[in-house]
Amino acid sequence: MTIGFVGLGIMGTPMAANLLKAGHAVTGFDVSAERVERLLARGGKGARSVAEAVTGADLVITMLPDSPQVEEVVPEILEHARPGLLYVDMSTIRPETSRWVAGRAAPLGVRALDAPVSGGERGAVDGTLSIMVGGAAEDFEAARPVLGVLGTTVVHVGPPGAGQTVKAANQLVVGGIYGLVAEAIVLLEASGVDPAAGLDVLAGGLAGSRILDLKRHSMIRREFAPGFRVDLHHKDMGIAIAAAREAGVSLPLTGQVAQLVAAARAQGHGSLDHSALLKVIERLNG
Repeated sequence: MTIGFVGLGIMGTPMAANLLKAGHAVTGFDVSAERVERLLARGGKGARSVAEAVTGADLVITMLPDSPQVEEVVPEILEHARPGLLYVDMSTIRPETSRWVAGRAAPLGVRALDAPVSGGERGAVDGTLSIMVGGAAEDFEAARPVLGVLGTTVVHVGPPGAGQTVKAANQLVVGGIYGLVAEAIVLLEASGVDPAAGLDVLAGGLAGSRILDLKRHSMIRREFAPGFRVDLHHKDMGIAIAAAREAGVSLPLTGQVAQLVAAARAQGHGSLDHSALLKVIERLNG
């Protein structure tokens, strides 16, 4: 397919590269010219505007930081979309924004899906992302071959906005696990127990998780190079809290996790990986 890709950041660049490897023609745009150059080096085409990336595309993907950026580019995408275009927004944004996008797209004959991802930079590089998709079932089936290049778990979860609601649930679980792993490290170290050995045992039992598999050693070494920044997780926890309010449910642990993430940001760790919640727990313990 001919694919327009808007947003070539930590996640977008490796995702676009995987689409190129799969034989798709990818034209990418980003506000950073350096990121566009990286796509060119991988065999893609560069665009100087959103319009140039979209024109002539069969499918357009956006991978942007937040709702305002998506709201900014959607009018330009729709203005230059060919009839029947599949528009897949893979950003993590508010569910109501995804519903707004779908409502704007449908009268113009554009098929819109919200398809946020989980798996971080490693998953984007390896093509093993988990992708939760909201939108019409037939549009999901049309996009599935492309999404299958980017992820190994690709699930249609409901109507427009449903993908974003599932992503909010994902982020509250991820944040909670990071917080608990951080507390486990602090407890083990304060008790004179080797945290590496202790977490190896946890990873092999019922407490095991992808976070323990991928992050326990870097957390113990206090290495927090960003795969997914605290700043972005802070934004996502706000989405989760807002979604809970809209649904009329109480999520007390989610509130605590949101405050831990907010504390990490307030302490100046916003550019670090979200595993840096360990720094917050350590500070609480002097």
